[in-house]
Amino acid sequence: MAMNFKRRLPLPIEIREEMALSPELTAKKVAFDAEVARVFTGEDARKVLIIGPCSADREDSVLEYMTRLAKLSEQVSDKLIVIPRVYTNKPRTKGTGYKGLLHNPDPAAPADLLEGVKAIRRMHLHVIEQTGMFTADEMLYPAHNQYLFDLLSYVAVGARSVEDQEHRLVASGLPVPAGMKNPTSGSMTVMLNSIYAAQAPQEFIYRNWEVETPGNPLAHAVLRGYIGLDGRTYPNFHYEHLERLTDIYAADGKYANPSVVVDCNHDNSGKRPLEQIRICKEVLDSCRRNPAIAKLVKGFMVESYLEDGNQPVDGGVFGKSITDPCLGWEKTEHLVKELAERL
Repeated sequence: MAMNFKRRLPLPIEIREEMALSPELTAKKVAFDAEVARVFTGEDARKVLIIGPCSADREDSVLEYMTRLAKLSEQVSDKLIVIPRVYTNKPRTKGTGYKGLLHNPDPAAPADLLEGVKAIRRMHLHVIEQTGMFTADEMLYPAHNQYLFDLLSYVAVGARSVEDQEHRLVASGLPVPAGMKNPTSGSMTVMLNSIYAAQAPQEFIYRNWEVETPGNPLAHAVLRGYIGLDGRTYPNFHYEHLERLTDIYAADGKYANPSVVVDCNHDNSGKRPLEQIRICKEVLDSCRRNPAIAKLVKGFMVESYLEDGNQPVDGGVFGKSITDPCLGWEKTEHLVKELAERL
């Protein structure tokens, strides 16, 4: 075997016990998760807003951002349920480069996965403890979900993972909403198949255990745009796309809680973060024009940080993304308040 087994890492339960969520916060999370669930079941008319940096790269700037976000969240809580985006893994199309906090707790240093598994839990835990908000992350590696599952109130399955069998099966056992993104090809069929699999009861092998799941009725669609055969990016958030997805859900009838969250960055914006503002507004316009679309759209994903744009890994600007470009804080604050007003 060509793999070099360097060292045994702690079991997830060991990490969870070492950095435990307090009983008080655990009880608050149960109540918060129930609020979020009611949005996806249609019992709560508010929208969810999953918002934060493209990658949670360093704790000091992430906590500064989240502290501001918590105050802003309180101002719009009657219209929006804000879930902070604390993404600690970064998928790499070519498999090289900065892979997020899990691999690189110090972006300028070589990979350190032992410190990484502690760093990702520490990051989420500190955000929760200091802001009272419960977090979202991408399930890039299904087995690593066990390090974080008791902290997360929303989980995304990315465009490169959504066709993977293990991601779909593990999503069926998540206790919170699982957003299944359309693949980079844009196939609605692939995305809907992943939702169907995640909503169904499953039996499979997971971390050396034979497990069974009840199915996740809160699994739903996330539209994030796609890459065409010509290599260009194309959006799929327009009225026609939302209308088509609404019709497919209605015609099929085999899905629980038909829902979609619109990812306003990535291939929907062509990674032009300022376009996220326009995209949010256009989606709300579509909701006003069509009650069925308004019922289907449950929220938005927005990538934002303290500073506009992005920088190299060694750029040194506090609160500026070292991965995809983000919306800066001033524009973020204006967008969130405007969303609340329009809702």
